[in-house]
Order: sequence, then C-alpha cells, then structure tokens
Amino acid sequence: MPESQSPIPAATLVLMRDRGGMPPEILMVERAKAMVFAGGALVFPGGRVDPGDQALAAELGRDAEDAPSRIAAIRETIEEAGVPVGLSPAPDAATLTALREGLHAGEAFGLLLDRHGLSIDLDALTWFARWLPAHAHMRIFDTRFYLARAPEDAAAATVDATENVRLFWASAAEVLAECDAGRATVIFPTRRNLERLAQYSSFGEAVAAAHAFPPRTITPWSEDREGIPHLCIPDDLDYPVTSEILHSAMRG
Repeated sequence: MPESQSPIPAATLVLMRDRGGMPPEILMVERAKAMVFAGGALVFPGGRVDPGDQALAAELGRDAEDAPSRIAAIRETIEEAGVPVGLSPAPDAATLTALREGLHAGEAFGLLLDRHGLSIDLDALTWFARWLPAHAHMRIFDTRFYLARAPEDAAAATVDATENVRLFWASAAEVLAECDAGRATVIFPTRRNLERLAQYSSFGEAVAAAHAFPPRTITPWSEDREGIPHLCIPDDLDYPVTSEILHSAMRG
C-alpha cells in the first residue's frame, strides 16, 4: 500500500497548566504554511513515531503498541517547544538545550537520555484519544493523544522555528474563539478535541474524564444529515460536537 494510504503511527501531547479557578491553558503550536500536513494550522505538539522510539520502548520493557507513542509525544514536545515532560531529574537549561539540539541533529532520544543521566517516566502521560482517519488521497496518521501536566519549574516554551512558526498558551475555548473569528485554523480532529477539552475546569478533571472513557479508535465517516453531507464521529466518547458540515471541515 502506498504511503498516502498506509497509516503512519504518530503521537501528540496535550500539555496543560492550571490557572487557579480559570480554565486550564493548553500549549498550541502553529505549523509553517509550507508543511504538507496541516500547513498553517494550530496543533498540539507531536509527530511521527520513529524507530528510536520503538527501540527505547523495547529497552524499557514496555508495551510495544503504546509505549513508543508515549516516547514520541515526549520527544516531539522537547523538539518543538523545549518543554521536558516525564524526565528525571528535571533537566536544567543547559541540559535541555543539549537534548533539543541533539534531537534536531537526529540523535537517538535514548542515547541522549543516557548521556545526560536522565530517566523517562511514561506514566506522566494519560491516554486521551486515538484518531485514525480514512480519507483517500492524503497521508493518514494513526495518532494517539495524551494529556500531561506542564512541569512547574520548566523554562518558558520556545518554538523550534523549523516545522512551526509560533507557540502560545491559551484555554481551549480561547483557541476555538480565534478559529471562529477567522484568525486561526485547526483541522477536524484538533477542533473536536479542543471542544472536548473546553468542558474541563482543571487538568485533574480532564484526566478523570479520560479515565471514564475506555480507549477506542475514532475513524470519522461521512453521512448526509437533512440532505447535507457531514463528517461524523461517535456520540458516546465525551465529545460535545460530533459532526461538521463536510465542506467546512479541514482534514489535513
């Protein structure tokens, strides 16, 4: 099967920080317009699962399906935003810079962790969702979404300026408002997940909700509703909006 049809394993991290009585903020990155997938769109940090992620999962003796995705989500968040999640001891600024530079140079994440005396806690991430689109003539990413609390003492997030052009913290509702006003765009899975996240008043509430819904792969489908084609998802997975008019849905 050609790459355009073969699902590509990927992972993304919904990094959250509480704000004392206000809706939690989420880290978003804006992809460069030149990117083939989701060019110009706002996304959560993430990317493909690579062979090094699989090798590190095997070294750790963890599940061969889920663990590489957790590693990829942590690795990509360091690469794209400079935020270390689940690393012990917490890296100082110099170590974090070295990690990020090594990753950008293509060095294996596991070797970098060993070099700097760091261990990785994959349980710092909470499973949130798995999306596997089925549209034709486009690359298909089999993406696992995870939640994580932002490290309290981490340095400020900074954009990598390669695949992405900016990053920012905002509540899910604030990001959706920017999109509705035409000042930003999101692809269909990101919008649905932002709508789901906007229901939660804290990181802890988001984690509790994630635990309440067993993992199930979401594959959107098309159907006519009152004569209008819609892109739809299941209505029993805690998503408050489960369909969108097909021609308005940004799919990648």
